Amino acid sequence: MPDRTTAAPASQTLSRGIRILEVLADARGPLTIDEIALRLGVHRSIAYRLLRTLEDHGLVSRDAAGAVNLGARMAALAAGVAHDLQAEALPELTAIANELGMTCFLAVLDAAECITLASVEPRHAVASVAQRPGARHPVTVGAPGKAILAQLEPAERPSDISVALRADIDTMLSRGFATSHDEVIPTVQSVAVPLALRGQRPAAIAVVHVATDLDDAEIAARLQRSADLIREALDG
Repeated sequence: MPDRTTAAPASQTLSRGIRILEVLADARGPLTIDEIALRLGVHRSIAYRLLRTLEDHGLVSRDAAGAVNLGARMAALAAGVAHDLQAEALPELTAIANELGMTCFLAVLDAAECITLASVEPRHAVASVAQRPGARHPVTVGAPGKAILAQLEPAERPSDISVALRADIDTMLSRGFATSHDEVIPTVQSVAVPLALRGQRPAAIAVVHVATDLDDAEIAARLQRSADLIREALDG
């Protein structure tokens, strides 16, 4: 029988396990157990026990050096989320990524965060920016966040929106696309268009890149064509 004086409540254990998955999704590469423990604010032994359980279920994996990354099972679980949306979006994301030579992704609103649901990197690009499915950041930063916020009524938006962000949302509404520079990842730029679908959370299609000769409006026009096709397919 477990020691009830020392064992963490089940809800706390579950919360910590979920937090590990979020930390790994946000990371730009594998993390050590010590790094994960530090980000969770727990002792290394606690982080290790949680990771062992997640690893047993295929939700995380460790490389030869012991560094931890999300496991293959996470991809299978993610595929079940908004399956129809992902199925319609992936061919369009792939076409955009290969045509523009930029990573293209689908983001949706999740509480107060913007979460990447699907992502495609260009096939022949010399270098591209990684944007992993499951990555999340506050909806108040980045081009996809602005495109999503523009679909909400003012009363539905976070109460702490800055004056500058309100201006960006107004700009998004007037020209039909949003941009960001160095907001989520240093040196990285993004262009996004809204994807409003009946009965689904506000979404956006976006690209991320470091440098390009293409104009933002030109990129947005390409994104909008795909957004229209996805909307027609899903809304009928």
